[in-house]
Amino acid sequence: MQADSQIHRATEDRTAATGVSSRVRAFGAALLAAHLLVIGWLTLRPVSVGWTYPANLTPFASVGQALRLGGLAGCEQLAAGLLPLAPLGLLLPLVGGGLRTAWLPSFLRTVGGGALLATAMEILEGWTPGHVLNVDDITLGTIGVAACHLTLVPLARTLLRRRPAVAPRPAQVRLPLLPAPADQHGPRVSV
Repeated sequence: MQADSQIHRATEDRTAATGVSSRVRAFGAALLAAHLLVIGWLTLRPVSVGWTYPANLTPFASVGQALRLGGLAGCEQLAAGLLPLAPLGLLLPLVGGGLRTAWLPSFLRTVGGGALLATAMEILEGWTPGHVLNVDDITLGTIGVAACHLTLVPLARTLLRRRPAVAPRPAQVRLPLLPAPADQHGPRVSV
């Protein structure tokens, strides 16, 4: 009984400290898992092609090529590098649940996590048939995570802080069951 009330109080303290309910964090975790599954499936499935370019290990070489290409095709190439991992800039802090954390540590954690995920996906993509390693995909993915975090997270934290606080539910008191009073005349035997 005391353990249940301690767990309930610890959950309330965590929610009060972070300001984000466990439902919102669970929803964010589900969205993060779904996003990573979709991105993983789209980028890591084998592609049958007759010929591929060699791996690009020169930073910003494909970015320069996209800028020289110009127009809509160049913008599509840049967007293909920026957008796939950009939602991590919002989903990672949402799963963390910290409303009152300083912006710089949150930004650095999110961008670092995004860079690690981008690197892991690019290495796995390099082993997948039909794909080649491109260091610019890591850079553009990390820039996309950073841009999404800088544009959306401060706004989302402000909106979540301004919502009315939900009063915590009062703790339920459980009374132990008392044994039934014993019969004074002994057990009854029916004949």
